[in-house]
Amino acid sequence: QVQLVESGGGLVQAGGSLRLSCTASGRTGDNLAMGWFRQAPGKEREFVAAISWTIGYTYYSDSVKGRFTISRLNDKNTVYLQMNNLKPEDTAVYYCTADRIVLVRSGKAGSWGQGTQVTVSS
Repeated sequence: QVQLVESGGGLVQAGGSLRLSCTASGRTGDNLAMGWFRQAPGKEREFVAAISWTIGYTYYSDSVKGRFTISRLNDKNTVYLQMNNLKPEDTAVYYCTADRIVLVRSGKAGSWGQGTQVTVSS
C-alpha cells in the first residue's frame, strides 16, 4: 500500500501561480508512476498530468498543456505540479495518484491522496 500526502493548494487570482506537492510513502517501488487528477463541483474527476518513474516521460491534458508542469524527485518519492497562468476554470480539488503509468493515466490507480483545494478567483 502506498500513502500519498498532498500540499500546496490555496486561493490565487487569475493569472497567478501555485505549486502542488505530493509525497509517497509505504510500498513505493521503481515502477511507481505518479500523477494528478482534479474534480470541480458537479463535474467528474479529470486527468491533469502524469509522470513515469524511470525515464520521466510526462503527459498532460490539453486543458493544462503549456501552463502546468509536472516533475518529480525520485529519491524523495515526491511529485510536483507547477501551475502557471491559472484560470477560474482550474478551480477544483486536486488529487495525487500513484501506480503503474497506464493505471495512473486512466484514473484506475490503486493509491490516491486526500486532495487539496485550488481556488482561482477572477
